[in-house]
Amino acid sequence: MDGLIVYEDRRVLVVCKPRGVATPQVPELVRRVLGDETAAARPVHRLDQTVGGLLVLARSRAADGILSKQVQNGKFEKQYLAVIHGRMEPESGVLTDTLLRDTARRVTEVVPPDTPGGRRAELEYETLARAGELTLLRIRLHTGRTHQIRVQLASRGLPIVGDRKYGVPDGAEQIALWSHAVSFDHPETGKRLEFRLPPPAEWPWTEFEP
Repeated sequence: MDGLIVYEDRRVLVVCKPRGVATPQVPELVRRVLGDETAAARPVHRLDQTVGGLLVLARSRAADGILSKQVQNGKFEKQYLAVIHGRMEPESGVLTDTLLRDTARRVTEVVPPDTPGGRRAELEYETLARAGELTLLRIRLHTGRTHQIRVQLASRGLPIVGDRKYGVPDGAEQIALWSHAVSFDHPETGKRLEFRLPPPAEWPWTEFEP
């Protein structure tokens, strides 16, 4: 697949995960591109199947362990871009909720803080631009709960464009949520690595082009 691999060395792979591909399927795609069916490729974090963009994979068990610790202690940073229906007020801030995953229905819900099984979810957001009733947000995750961004925004009446599970019918073919940037310390050298990848040149992203 052309454009799959963004960065590669002997310890780390950074790829552009295609929309519609589940994270556990990405290693096989990587092996096909590398021409090595035994290549190690361990996803360090996950993206929803409908979400595309940057995904980091470790090329060894040791690298996976080091990077996973960075995910846990907050040194592994993830930023997303999202286009929502409506306007965020205030234009920047932090959203904190308690989320509960319903595995039978395969949905996540905002629940009262004392709900058994509920888990704290926090994200930081910034309004980048507006176009009519649409708003472009940059989002930095402080926690990594299933469907977290989608649920936290939708619960405030600000669903992501194209989100068929938590949003409203809007005619969009793809969800407007994109893994835009990642940064982490290289598991071998310790050097800080940063990667950015723009979203596809299609609606609604094109509404915000200069």
